[in-house]
Amino acid sequence: MFRARLILLYSHLSAFGYMLNPSCIFCKIAAGEAPANIVYQDELVTAFRDIHPVAPTHVLIVPNKHIQSVSHAEAEDEQILGHLFTTARKIAEMDGIAAGGYRSIVNTGVHSGQTVFHLHMHLIGGQHLKYPMG
Repeated sequence: MFRARLILLYSHLSAFGYMLNPSCIFCKIAAGEAPANIVYQDELVTAFRDIHPVAPTHVLIVPNKHIQSVSHAEAEDEQILGHLFTTARKIAEMDGIAAGGYRSIVNTGVHSGQTVFHLHMHLIGGQHLKYPMG
């Protein structure tokens, strides 16, 4: 009975994209254990091309440390969180989209559209982006 309820709970949570195990795909990419088109990496973050781009430039920037979402960030993560933004600027310059502008998006939770529960920033640009969002 307990096992059946556990399986049911797992299936419901999985449907919302929650990671219940340490096999996070973004952790694997940052560790070099899963393939990705990595465009930047340092001691704090890893950036790679999105496999479903919505614009000519669509890069995901992830902390190398597993942080589930902004809602789970702690005070000791402030350096990492700030580094996401300076890394976005670097990549925008590298991709030649800095002058024209770009969008930096961090989704938090199911209602925002977060599907991988490892904090990540979308860097999107290279074309005129639609506004308003949402």
